[in-house]
Amino acid sequence: MRLALAVAALAAAAYLPSLAGVFHFDDYNVIVNYPTVHSWQALFERAGDGVRPLLKASYTLNWTLGFGFSFLNILIHAVNAVLLYLVGKDLFKNQSAALVAALLFALHPAQTEAVTYISGRSSSLMALFYLGALLAYLRGAHWSVSSLLFLFAMATRETAVTLPAALLLCELCRTERPGWKEILRRQGPHWALLLAGGLFLVANQRYFDLVAHGYTERSLADNLLTQVGGVSYLVLRLVSLHGYNIDPALPTLTQWTPALGFQAVLFVMLFILGIANLRSRPWIAFGVLWFFLQLAPTNSVVPRLDVANERQLYLACWGLFLALSVQFSKINLSTRKIVASAGVVLTVFLATSIFRQLEYRSEIALWESSVALAPWNARAHNNLGYAYQLAGRGQDARREYETALVFEPRHAKARLNLMFLPPE
Repeated sequence: MRLALAVAALAAAAYLPSLAGVFHFDDYNVIVNYPTVHSWQALFERAGDGVRPLLKASYTLNWTLGFGFSFLNILIHAVNAVLLYLVGKDLFKNQSAALVAALLFALHPAQTEAVTYISGRSSSLMALFYLGALLAYLRGAHWSVSSLLFLFAMATRETAVTLPAALLLCELCRTERPGWKEILRRQGPHWALLLAGGLFLVANQRYFDLVAHGYTERSLADNLLTQVGGVSYLVLRLVSLHGYNIDPALPTLTQWTPALGFQAVLFVMLFILGIANLRSRPWIAFGVLWFFLQLAPTNSVVPRLDVANERQLYLACWGLFLALSVQFSKINLSTRKIVASAGVVLTVFLATSIFRQLEYRSEIALWESSVALAPWNARAHNNLGYAYQLAGRGQDARREYETALVFEPRHAKARLNLMFLPPE
């Protein structure tokens, strides 16, 4: 219990700078300028027309209270870190490795988008129910408990559909597992819920339109190429600890290149490595296959308008951290060296995480960072221009609107913003 509390405390303390953050980007579309979440009455009246009802309910809670958006995000993240510590410990009976993996998850700067960015809550709140269901299942709770939490996860974000496959992966890799008859009995309801959820998504016009619209943007073949690039972008953010961008504006790829082919081969080899280690090193298999499983809903066959966002790494990265932690614990090193190595890595993660959080302190700071990393992104230039305009910096705003139109002459918002920009 003390270790779990320590994990929660460190995860929460690491994200205290997020309390100084403000609303950004999609926060205005899904919270600030979205009347449905401004009162419980409006939320209930429109419950049948929308999606992600539990996520919206969490926004309504904060909006009606008048505070606590960032605080709740930090609390959710801290609980998730504890849940991952407990899940990791139950899976491989290695407390120290589970602890290190949970802390790596908690402090990695890629998590900032899911914690500091208010609407990034869709990933962290879904993970809360997802991991709760996973832990309940691993600890032998009645199937109804994990099934209900699975339902809550899907009502928060659709990417929770991977849970039944995650349960099966756990059974294939865990240190101790029941017989297959017992596994099928306990997992059956989750697969039935998955089927029902799939039918609901097909029947829901808004979900159907979102998926159909994606295929109007790029073909299945082009999407495959694009997603290789998108996953490569995410992996680089995971290992390089820099280049984080709220709007990376990754392009649609339509042709194979040597670099893209090399990346695809590496991913295939990594996947094969996972499969090959199911018996000999199940922690390696779990980490690799968990990573691909968590990215499957967002970076596979369904085209997305935004190819990759860092919050897609929120759950995916933990599997790799757990695999590396378990493998590292098996190296013949002294406890002092292990603690020192983990301490150095965690300190670096913490420092870069704080630096990234501080970029969320204002819209100007965040969008200046974004255009510096993706200067071709017309949307980022427009958003930076609007942030300048709200701050009374008219000349800077004009420059950014004009830059947006250079990169995208038909950018309607930039053209309108420039047209109605007050004279100096």
